[in-house]
Amino acid sequence: MLPDPATAIAGRSPARPALPASSGGAARAGALIRHNTILLLRDPGALASRLILPLAFLILLHPLYEAAQGRRDGTTQAAIATVITFSLLALSIVGGSILTDRIGRTWERVRMTPARPAEVLAGKIVPALGVLLLQQALIIGFGAGALGLSLASPRPLGLALLGLATVAWSATLLGLGALMGVLVRSMSELSAAYDLGAMIMSSLGGALVPLAALPSWVRGIAPASPGYWGVAALQAALRGDTGRTLEAAAVLAAFAAAAALLAAARSTRTGGRSGRL
Repeated sequence: MLPDPATAIAGRSPARPALPASSGGAARAGALIRHNTILLLRDPGALASRLILPLAFLILLHPLYEAAQGRRDGTTQAAIATVITFSLLALSIVGGSILTDRIGRTWERVRMTPARPAEVLAGKIVPALGVLLLQQALIIGFGAGALGLSLASPRPLGLALLGLATVAWSATLLGLGALMGVLVRSMSELSAAYDLGAMIMSSLGGALVPLAALPSWVRGIAPASPGYWGVAALQAALRGDTGRTLEAAAVLAAFAAAAALLAAARSTRTGGRSGRL
């Protein structure tokens, strides 16, 4: 598993962010976003690995898919497999950040400030969203520029659809990561949860192996996995299918909203507090 900035600082308690005493929710959320961005940037090596390793993986993987599926389809499958697999590993960024704060009691101290649970979660999610979007943009850009990944035409529409697909997929991952962060009680539990979750979602989604090559029972349960809809959104966006992209993005938005609401609700209850650790 790749190291991440959240778990790298698990051994020490981050300082409580200074929140404006008499400000609105946007100002409080902004202060928390700045605080968590600083924590992420304190370990640039971990961030760099998340941005560089997917490109190396794509370089090694795409010849195999090209040999099996042809140049166009193989390159598309390799790019999607890389995006889905490596972005799933980023579940640990937001989940690890929340759990680190719970272990260090910073989570409880932030909860005693005027910040609402949604604002606290936004402070964790927004910096991680930037990392995820940059990672996916690099993978797709490298695939298009160096490996011949085909983008939909007209180009503005294709880029807009890709933007929608990547934002919807990233929002789903961050919602699930936040939910893991408030549910689990140790770093080992979190590691097991996102390792298993990443493998299940990438496998059921058809990212690593096309669904057509998987058993029929896997194809039958695949739509229950967010990974299935992430793959569907990216595939549709790359071929310029607006209707399918919108459908998949809507399902991903529903997954993201459900996970975020559960995380926010859990963080307001005793069960989500550091005292249960």
